[in-house]
Amino acid sequence: MEIAQIVGLAIIVTVISAVLKQIKPEMALQLSILAGVAIFLVVMDKIRLVIDLLQKLADQANVNSYYLFIVLKIVGVAYLAELGCQICRDAGENALATKVEIAAKIFVVVLAIPIIVAVMESVMKLLA
Repeated sequence: MEIAQIVGLAIIVTVISAVLKQIKPEMALQLSILAGVAIFLVVMDKIRLVIDLLQKLADQANVNSYYLFIVLKIVGVAYLAELGCQICRDAGENALATKVEIAAKIFVVVLAIPIIVAVMESVMKLLA
């Protein structure tokens, strides 16, 4: 029941952070960032399990693992960008968070180009 531990940690950090904001706002931000990184590290083990399962399924379905790798990279970009955006927003940097979101969207499109090309080639073969 790791989610209960993660939620518990988040609630404790939120309460401590609310008190610290009154005394030392910079410490509250650092505590929040540290808790976010700790939660992300705990979740990394679960992400590894999902990646392994998807790899097995791709092998069974004879799907090129290159495309699976691209999809996983896109998901990774999305999660990292979301983490970065939330940290920026916690620090009161909404404009910077928006720029991180835009950059992530551009990276997703760039990473998706090989998949888009493969789909287009398949459609062209079907139409020919």
